[in-house]
Amino acid sequence: MSELTGSRIRATAARLNLPHLAEALTDYIRRADEGKLGYLDLMDLVLSEELAIRDDRRYRQGLRLSRLPHHKTLEDYDFAFQPELEPRKVKDLATLAFVEAKANAALLGPPGVGKTHIAVALAVAACRAGYSIYFTTLDDMVRNLKVAETAGRLVTKLASYVRPSVLVVDEVGYQPLERAEAHLVFQVISKRYEKGSIILTSNKSFGEWGQVFGDEVLATAILDRLLHHCDVISINGPSYRLKNRLQALDGEPGTE
Repeated sequence: MSELTGSRIRATAARLNLPHLAEALTDYIRRADEGKLGYLDLMDLVLSEELAIRDDRRYRQGLRLSRLPHHKTLEDYDFAFQPELEPRKVKDLATLAFVEAKANAALLGPPGVGKTHIAVALAVAACRAGYSIYFTTLDDMVRNLKVAETAGRLVTKLASYVRPSVLVVDEVGYQPLERAEAHLVFQVISKRYEKGSIILTSNKSFGEWGQVFGDEVLATAILDRLLHHCDVISINGPSYRLKNRLQALDGEPGTE
């Protein structure tokens, strides 16, 4: 390949937004020569690698915009510490069939059992699969919606919670809401109904949501839309945080 031809190909690749091809052209030619690749095989190699690089770039950008508190995966989750939790149920969710169906997933249990870890891991898997994701605690979402409502920007702010393919709503039930606040939550749930997936975590049973939302009727309306298409996993085991704290104390002098 002449230097002029190489320069022309690199310029064309840059105009087509194929930066890896522009940078790795010489390497592609070497690999084609060594592997005695035909024209179609070489084209397949170039396009496959460009697609993989583009997907990885999109994945990393998606994680940056997601506001996830961490990027833990299910491989990091200690299922052995929660013997009552059946790993198959969580791994079934990790197939993302519920996301494809625009259904929901709810993780219930006391603090510290790993609900947020699983919710984040499912969101990371969804992001890897090409879905847009966004993470918020319930309190933060309500606070942001109230500010937007006061400023006359409620419709725009609601859209930011409705737009992602997967919305993770963490810590439902840690603080009770006023009825007006609960109505803002209802609007998010209602607008996302059968249009996008919600993954939520809660330390309260669904029977206690009337207290959480300050209105039994409103709580029922929220649950009606949320649970219509929803996988529910209850985790009723020991706290990881307490375990780690006790292990730390055991290692400190004078704690025996």
